Amino acid sequence: MNDDLRHLVRTVPDYPKPGILFRDVTTLFGDPAGFAATVERLAAAIADERPTRIAGIEARGFVLGGAVAVRLGAGFVPVRKQGKLPHVVIGRDYELEYGTDRVEIHADAVSRGERVVVIDDLVATGGTALAAIELLEEAGAIVTSAAFVIDLPDLGGRARIEARKTRTHALIAFAGH
Repeated sequence: MNDDLRHLVRTVPDYPKPGILFRDVTTLFGDPAGFAATVERLAAAIADERPTRIAGIEARGFVLGGAVAVRLGAGFVPVRKQGKLPHVVIGRDYELEYGTDRVEIHADAVSRGERVVVIDDLVATGGTALAAIELLEEAGAIVTSAAFVIDLPDLGGRARIEARKTRTHALIAFAGH
């Protein structure tokens, strides 16, 4: 069903380091029909969950999450890297391959009991998505699922998210990393 989208994703070898096949969705975003189909398919996958907010992870999750939020009549919550939000924030640290990073949301971004779906372009190891999910739950949200355009199943991120009983959706899977 999503093979029509797969060919719109550019693969860049050896980026950001040798041996990595980077899956670049900017080519998908640049195709009007492909971008529209992506937004519609993500929205359809989560519509039954009745989210009141869509949380998009910086940066490509902003593009997708904003469009899906408009499509579903939901609010949008930006999940940003540390130090990028101008008001009182709460944050969550997470592990990277070499070191740690941090994601933040405004402390008043969600209300207790709000139904939220986390959206990003790609799930690899799942570290960023898990940090966003935990942060939103700490803020009182009910995270109903996480949705991605691309899953890299060999890296195990989707399985890590599902192991904590959070449903996931992905439109395309690419073997390898």
